[in-house]
Amino acid sequence: MSVQIAVIDDWQNVASVVVDWSVLGDVGNVHFLHDYPADTALMIERLKGFDVICVMRERSTFDKALLQDLPRLKLLVTGGMRNATIDITAAKALGIQVCGTDSYKHAAPELTWALIMASTRNLLAEANSLRAGGWQVGLGGDLYGKTLGILGLGSIGQKVAKFAQMFGMRVIAWSENLTPERAAESGVTWVSKRELFEQADILTVHLVLSERSRGLVDAEALGWMKPTAHLVNTARGPIVDEQALVQALSDRRLAGAALDVFAEEPLPVDHPFRRLPNVLATPHVGYVSEQNYRQFYQQMIEDVQAWANGAPIRVLG
Repeated sequence: MSVQIAVIDDWQNVASVVVDWSVLGDVGNVHFLHDYPADTALMIERLKGFDVICVMRERSTFDKALLQDLPRLKLLVTGGMRNATIDITAAKALGIQVCGTDSYKHAAPELTWALIMASTRNLLAEANSLRAGGWQVGLGGDLYGKTLGILGLGSIGQKVAKFAQMFGMRVIAWSENLTPERAAESGVTWVSKRELFEQADILTVHLVLSERSRGLVDAEALGWMKPTAHLVNTARGPIVDEQALVQALSDRRLAGAALDVFAEEPLPVDHPFRRLPNVLATPHVGYVSEQNYRQFYQQMIEDVQAWANGAPIRVLG
């Protein structure tokens, strides 16, 4: 019986054209599913006939309840080398191999900087005014000489720091594991958590979501920030207490926020972030770039080929 391969979570309907899937013809048949549901029972019905499933990042949840009712599933491939929505322990117990892919390392930092510039210069309001037949509606802010605070100076945070330095900004950083020495290696000044929030004109979040980081940007931390400051989050939504942020933005205790990630995705249609005038929100597009998608899907194909040859690569868990 030929191996049946499903490619799901392709919200933009581009998976079939970004790379050449025909090279998997020797392995089996590739199917692109665009009407997959989120309900577990319907997911089981939709996916139970597949041996291999390729998913894009964390758009669909593959928990134990779903995995145990997909008897044919032998290989689950995800974009990226980390996927919090896959129960890897359950998959392993069920004999399901889970593999990942590398990522294009510049997509998220570039999007972060785009949000910083757009938020600072009030570009959303200005562009909307122009579209509506108007003209200038406010004063844009400036970056040169201002302070960028980076919460989490990992690979993405380090790239963002370099952008800031090119713009003549002072860069400070803090995380629970960051040391003054490691910060200095990137030309960044280590500060305490409170100092980070107090001093930043723009504070950008670049932490991995964990139980330690969940809710780290809470009401107290937001209260330390300048009323003229902006918060930028392209990491993970739950790192920020959304209700506390909504309150701070509504009360104008914070000048603005630029957000690409949310506690619930897709963002509910009635969420305040969709209508607050001092919020610039994008639909989790930090990794949605042509180069990143090409790398994700090309390596998904490589993962399937390696698995079919009995030598899985980029194994998770």
